[in-house]
Amino acid sequence: MTSLPFPLAEPPDAATQAKTHQLFAQGADFLKGVVAMSGLPPADRLEVCFAGRSNVGKSTLINAVTGRKALARASNTPGRTQEINFFTLSDSHYLVDLPGYGFAKAPVDVVAKWQRLLKSYLQGRQTLRRAFVLIDARHGIKAVDEEIMALLDSAAVPFQTVLTKADKIKDAEHDKLLTQVRGKLAKHPAAFPELILTSSNKGTGIDTLRATIATLI
Repeated sequence: MTSLPFPLAEPPDAATQAKTHQLFAQGADFLKGVVAMSGLPPADRLEVCFAGRSNVGKSTLINAVTGRKALARASNTPGRTQEINFFTLSDSHYLVDLPGYGFAKAPVDVVAKWQRLLKSYLQGRQTLRRAFVLIDARHGIKAVDEEIMALLDSAAVPFQTVLTKADKIKDAEHDKLLTQVRGKLAKHPAAFPELILTSSNKGTGIDTLRATIATLI
């Protein structure tokens, strides 16, 4: 039997869980917000970034992954995150919260500035090992998501799709969602061939996402 493309990532085994716990037990802290490439911190450690449409739940997911309820600012106002926010994880990782894209309530010139900064960051950060592209499980991949995926393709940055708010859809809707997502991802050469299904509210998939970060080289 042929396996499905882009399967759901398996939960970590005991050895991976131990390595993951060791990393995240050392804690995460906010480092700085960046509005220009000149403000980036030194590229001296492994880096992962989180990208997604406005209000997809990026800040909430980062808080869940780090175990810090207020580490990243969560808001019901689309477009609140207007800069690239860097967080340190231990002394070995950066976690990076990118500006939300899509329907951000901001002037056109401000949005254009964000887009230029985002493109420069993705194309110029050699220590960036993976981008996590967050997709709202209620809506699947939209055209604006494919734009960021195409940018990651052109920048040769591997990206992994993380489905958020999985608790907001019924079990019967999972197959339809996964079929749509898999079909869209098949067009993107930079797409990492595993999906992570998460719910920050229920804790679903958080251990898997943590383990993914902890095992990147």
